[in-house]
Amino acid sequence: MYKYFLIVNAIEQQLEQGHIRAGQKLPSIRDLSHSFACTKSTVIRALTILESRHLIYSIPQSGYYAVQQRAGAIDASENRIFDFSSAAPDPDLFPYLDFKHCVDKAFDMYKNELFAYGTPQGLPSLLKLLSKHLANYQVFTKSDHIHVTSGVQQALSILSLMPFPNQKRGILIEQPSYHLFIQLIASYQIPVHGIARSVEGIDLDELEHLFRTEDIKFFYTMPRFHNPLGCSYSESTKKAIAKLAKRNDVYIVEDDYLADLEQDSKSDPIYAYDSSHVIYLKSYAKILFPGLRVGVAVLPPDLDDTFRTFKKVSDIDSPMLSQAALEIYIQSGMFERRQRKIRDAYSERLVHLHNSLTANSNGSFTVSTPLLSGVHTHIELPAHMPIPLLLERLRKKQVLIQNLAPYYLPGFDQMALLSLSITRVADERIDAGVQIIAHEIKHMIGQMKLGRNR
Repeated sequence: MYKYFLIVNAIEQQLEQGHIRAGQKLPSIRDLSHSFACTKSTVIRALTILESRHLIYSIPQSGYYAVQQRAGAIDASENRIFDFSSAAPDPDLFPYLDFKHCVDKAFDMYKNELFAYGTPQGLPSLLKLLSKHLANYQVFTKSDHIHVTSGVQQALSILSLMPFPNQKRGILIEQPSYHLFIQLIASYQIPVHGIARSVEGIDLDELEHLFRTEDIKFFYTMPRFHNPLGCSYSESTKKAIAKLAKRNDVYIVEDDYLADLEQDSKSDPIYAYDSSHVIYLKSYAKILFPGLRVGVAVLPPDLDDTFRTFKKVSDIDSPMLSQAALEIYIQSGMFERRQRKIRDAYSERLVHLHNSLTANSNGSFTVSTPLLSGVHTHIELPAHMPIPLLLERLRKKQVLIQNLAPYYLPGFDQMALLSLSITRVADERIDAGVQIIAHEIKHMIGQMKLGRNR
């Protein structure tokens, strides 16, 4: 779309892939203008952007050269904490200047829209673009059924409060599940039911029983890269869930928050198997940054009007500047390239984490099935392990791990698990963090044995 964006992307990609090495001279301005069929001023603008990012430098009367790139996504000397608790994106992987240029361009292109109300469903041009963009995730829909929200959290809030055509009120959630949604349901005093989720999936017979016997308007699920377990449903399970939902007139709210990290092109969302009873939610927070506050809800036609009404009285418009910047970011090709970079970086860390856990377990804990994508994995601890005490001991060793108690409904049986996230731990620090975790678990097991022998 914007030629200088394309030039910046192309050169940055060559630098990342090593096609242009440190100290190597870039093609001349004239050669680049011919290659990209643009003016020299456009090339100069692109080179200026790359120079401001410290990716290249210029020598008068000579040309532009590549600089040596900084190694490591997170500077270990500045961050001594092993943060396995946070699923927030790694800030060092975020393309600040890329997105800043998109924001600047959004101001130029949409200056009139930024000062007006009246688009509660979303920026019309973004909705049209999203209709094509979502097809990459096997979500085929018209822009009429796409609703931009102020993050997925707002979509969940609206769906929880609004009436559904099935005239039901209760909500079914996996256990464990997204802790903030559990808090949201509790604050609204909505009837809620739980169903156990594990690496093996869920008990489909129990799911059907709950669908038939309980007053459930929708089942909230994270089929892909579950938070906090990290696992995904099989294709057969997703098909079965879609079939059961339609048969029993229960809607599925599919939170596909990590769809951008998927490496298996054959892994489809539940939405692909039945769009009539599936609400598809997508977040851009994990691939970009949480402060963007742009989420997407794809709805069946019979929910559109009600959702639109509730959305309008909720906030009139979702952040217009964020929507416009996201539109430019996707159109320019930056999103797709950044998606690949983050997906590969997280995948490398996740594989490393699994290998390190396996090497250090020594029978003291069970490592989850190997995962190639996502941001979470988990380990199973011995029964009756005092997990709060373990977490406190790890915290004193500067190892942070999330307490999973808030991820369960009150009274629901909790598994003895530790969930580990890789987004805020540099690859080169994973082994050291895992060794501390393994040492503390073994220490706790020893203490438990001593207690039994007394």
